[in-house]
Amino acid sequence: MPEACPVCSQAYEPEPGFYYGAMYISSGFSTALLLAIGFLLFYLAHDPPLWIYVGAVAGAVLAVAPWLFRYSRALMLYGFGGARFDPRYAPH
Repeated sequence: MPEACPVCSQAYEPEPGFYYGAMYISSGFSTALLLAIGFLLFYLAHDPPLWIYVGAVAGAVLAVAPWLFRYSRALMLYGFGGARFDPRYAPH
């Protein structure tokens, strides 16, 4: 990952260890996914065996892991790193 944005020069890591908080955000996303899949399986599949719950949740979390990694870091940077959207740098 580059140290700064090539377009606007925003530092991607404002301080060492900045993204440890992103792990908590990612954990929250994973928990929400777990609950959503659990409730859907419970109500739509009429309480299947435990291995189906585990397999469905593990597969879904692995499938969206790149998304979780990217967007938890982006939320951490926007929420706590002082990054703000500037329309001057938006692609036209």
